[in-house]
This record gives sequence, C-alpha cells and structure tokens, in this order.
Amino acid sequence: MDFELPEEYRSFRDMVRRWIDKEVPKEWARALEKDEHNYPFALWDKFTEAGFHGVGIAEEYDGQGGDVVMQMLLARELARSLGGLAWIWGITSFAGSKSIGLYGSAEQKAKYLPLIATGQLKAAIAFTEPGGGTDLLGAMATTADRVDGGWKLNGEKIWSSSAHVADYLLVIARSDRTVEKKHQGLTLFWVPTKTPGVKITPLAKLGMRSMGSCSVHFEDAFVADDHVLGEPDKAWYMLLPTLNNERIMVGAFCLGVIDGVLEDALDYMKQRKAFGGIIGRFQSLQHYVADIATMQKTTELMLHYCADKQSRGETVGVEANMLKLMASENANAAADMGIQILGGMGYSAETDMQRYWRDSRLWRIGPITNEMVRNGIAESLGLPRSF
Repeated sequence: MDFELPEEYRSFRDMVRRWIDKEVPKEWARALEKDEHNYPFALWDKFTEAGFHGVGIAEEYDGQGGDVVMQMLLARELARSLGGLAWIWGITSFAGSKSIGLYGSAEQKAKYLPLIATGQLKAAIAFTEPGGGTDLLGAMATTADRVDGGWKLNGEKIWSSSAHVADYLLVIARSDRTVEKKHQGLTLFWVPTKTPGVKITPLAKLGMRSMGSCSVHFEDAFVADDHVLGEPDKAWYMLLPTLNNERIMVGAFCLGVIDGVLEDALDYMKQRKAFGGIIGRFQSLQHYVADIATMQKTTELMLHYCADKQSRGETVGVEANMLKLMASENANAAADMGIQILGGMGYSAETDMQRYWRDSRLWRIGPITNEMVRNGIAESLGLPRSF
C-alpha cells in the first residue's frame, strides 16, 4: 500500500501546475467567464499548444500517452484555476478521445484520434433528454431509424455543453422500439454538427459560463453507417465503463475546485485585517479552513483510489459513484464556506469564490444526481431498487 504518486506522475503534475499559473491564472479565467456569450477559443488553443488534448491518447495517434491517473492529475490542476472552464478540455477528452478510443473501429481511431490529439476536433455530448434528466433510459425519446446507407435521427437533447462550437456530437438514440428492457436497443452515433437537420440553440444558465450549453434538435438528420460507434443496439453495454470514467473526472474537477478555494481562503485570511488584526486569527474561520482541508484530503485519497483501480482495469462502478457524490458535495460546501470567509468579497465577481460555488453546484446534479447516486450505492449493498 503506497499513497505517494510515482515520480513520473509528480513531475507531470508539477509541470502542469507551473503552466497553469503562467498561462491560465485565475484573473484570466474570471475574464473569460465574464464574456459568457463567447466561447474561449484562446483557452482551447492554449491546451493545444501544451499538448493537453493528447493526454490519454496513444502516441501512434499523435497523442501524449498517459493513463487515467495522469488525466485526473491534469483535470485537478486545470480546475484549481479554471473551475468549470476545465470542461473545455474535459468534454472532448471524454466524448472524443475516450469514446472513440474505447469503442471506435480501427478506421475511426485512425481518422479521429489524431485530430483530437492535435486540437483540430472538438466534441460534445448529447445524451440528456429534455424530460428525463437522470432518467436517461426511461425518457429516451430520440429515435434512430434505418435508411439506405445509414440512419435518420429525430428528437431533442438538452444541456449539450459546447455543442455550438463542436465538430461532432456523441449521441445516444433508441434504434429498436421492440425491446423488453430500457437499456436494450440503443445505438451510439458520432454525428457531424453540420449535418442537415441538426439545430443547436444555446441556453442560459447559472454557472459553467462562456463554454456554452445547448439544446440540440434532430429532424430527419442522416447519419451514415460509418458514424456508428460500436455495435448497433448495444450502446448501453459499451457506455458503462466510460460513465465511470466521467464520474472520476468530475471527482478530479471537484478536487481542483477545493484546491482553489483553500488557496484563496488562506491567502485572504492572512491579509485581510479587522478588529485590530488579521482575520486568520478568528477561531470560527480557522474551523472553516480546517474543514476545507479535511475535505481536500479525503477527496484526494478517494480520487487516487478510483483512478488507480480503473487504470488497472478493475471494476470501479460503485467507488466512482461514491467519489462523485463525496467530491461534488465537498467542493460545493467548501466554496460556500469560502464565500463566508471572504464575506462581501466572496459574493463579488472580482473574486473566484462565487465562480467556484456556481460551477461546483452543477456537479451535485450532473452527470447524475447525487440522490440517484445514493440509490445506486444502497442497491449495491443488497437493498431493493427504490425507483
């Protein structure tokens, strides 16, 4: 049992941390977020120049290599400064390189992975149904019907982040309406956003600004057979391993937010003066940072446990859910305490605490609600399904 990262990982983490402080400091992240109606292409380009889009992609596809542990180290460091803007990297990493890498054909990997690794291709996820939320399977109304040479998609997806600038959408749709169980008869599509019949509309929201979230309408949108990922009608079985990866990535982003919150809280408490001295001497505020530091360490341990376990090919479904639950609630609680420590300045758009709070609030809802996560954990312990 060894809780220390090997030297290779520590060197990578330290390199990314230095790059973050130099290239994407918090004040720049605040400026990007304030310009919420414009996608931060400059941030995407910085990731491209640094080679981050290639982390987790094999060198044979022009990638940087690296396993899930290295990806999560990157995710954590990005979120320390960028908060929710770290998804600018994360969405394509999940929807593109992870998905194509796992269930793409040899031809699809050869065509798309080099484009992703070199920053030439942006992807977005189009899974959630307007009336469904976490009930993805029960609410699946988007359909895919066989036609000559491919499929016709009809339906609507919602909360598809960065879809308005993406080149491809990772879409799940019902391709067989005669199945007995909801998880059967689903197919995964790699849909070009310029396809006729695809309409993308940006949505306003509380946090995760400037990267944009959208609704996506499909009206007889034709998708060729070579844009199907994996075997038709078997999408759900393929997706489960990557859904665990997404939960681990959310845990890493949440930990990065906790890092940023603690960093800013300590800095403010050592400088801000009130009632004759620095506010860092107040016991109540010390208790807040003690709680935040404890959240940081417990989240870190669970993250590394899950990432290491998945990197070795072990089953990690329940643990990934536990991580997502704990990390999202810790991050949001830490940001809330951070606002309290900074007082009025914590509520101000001139600091990052309010940004950390708004962005981390989403992770208690998506990619799966924490209530549903708790249901799944309880069911794994032998209790009956509660929904």
